Amino acid sequence: MTQITVELGEHSYPILVQPGALEQAATHLKAFASNQRLFVLTDEHVGSALLPRLRQAFAGSGIELVVNRLPAGETSKSWQQLELVTDWLLGQGVERSDTLVALGGGVIGDLTGFAAAIVKRGCGFVQIPTSLLAQVDSSVGGKTAINSSVGKNLIGSFNQPRFVLIDPLVLNSLPDRELRAGYAEVVKYGLINDASFFRWCEANSEQLFNRDPDALSEAIIHSVRAKALIVGEDEKELSGRRALLNLGHTFGHALEAETGFSDRLVHGEAVAAGMALAFGYSVRRGHCDAAAAERVTAHLKSVDLPYNLSSASVRASGQRLVDHMMHDKKMSGGSLPFLLANGIGQSFLAKDVDLDDVVAFLDESD
Repeated sequence: MTQITVELGEHSYPILVQPGALEQAATHLKAFASNQRLFVLTDEHVGSALLPRLRQAFAGSGIELVVNRLPAGETSKSWQQLELVTDWLLGQGVERSDTLVALGGGVIGDLTGFAAAIVKRGCGFVQIPTSLLAQVDSSVGGKTAINSSVGKNLIGSFNQPRFVLIDPLVLNSLPDRELRAGYAEVVKYGLINDASFFRWCEANSEQLFNRDPDALSEAIIHSVRAKALIVGEDEKELSGRRALLNLGHTFGHALEAETGFSDRLVHGEAVAAGMALAFGYSVRRGHCDAAAAERVTAHLKSVDLPYNLSSASVRASGQRLVDHMMHDKKMSGGSLPFLLANGIGQSFLAKDVDLDDVVAFLDESD
């Protein structure tokens, strides 16, 4: 069992990483059931796989689980689903002292956290992330949002959970594609500022994809510690430190937008291609040597993740992709900062990027 704290003053909270934690959920969450009930939001897929185990964990606890199953997939991060969820909560008599539980991946976590921020002007929530991507990234840091027709995650708020409970063993039932997509966010932490962790990824990816519990736990713990430290230094991206966590996301969100935020290209896959593009563009600008970019591409390719436009099945002009980027949340004063790299483990925020040059780069990319 490993406990990591996100240090945010009065908004600090613990993250518990423990194999088998789902079966002990009642012990860990009873302090949050102030009205002897918890409102659980999950999706149809996770609900079928894990909800029976969660109910069994609470059997005999005296705590009622009030459950709402939502459609699986990115389309649930919508105004329509947010309205349905908040209406359901109000219909169930939710009070500000109640706690919502997000049992699922990033979609459920984002939607639950946003609903918790706005219903009755705010109630608490906890995260039980069930995908690798959610365990190492989206469940930590308090970013909650829904998508709009204009772009991804454009409507939301910072709302920190009260507790995050991570059970690496739930990943045994995760589809291979989702495990790979989550792994992209693991690799990201090595590329941001920890070259030794990237070397660990290169050496241990096979064990991780074989679902070796030690490899999974190591990847999760290292990633969560890295993110918790950055979030503790810059909760709301005011200093620019937290922006480092967006490596690959500016390119990646454009690819997601081009594919309609659909299962054609899931978030982690888009981030993988986005990181490779960020390194390729860093080479173009003279920040990074080609060997480093080739090493990143080689590793992503070796684990069957997208590493360029073609492998992401995106066929669009550079201008069209940059048009998608213009809706990025990081736009400021008409300019868009990019996360680039001087090398592996040496990412930085560039605020002087010429978007016409990005268009040209993308047009020349495979």
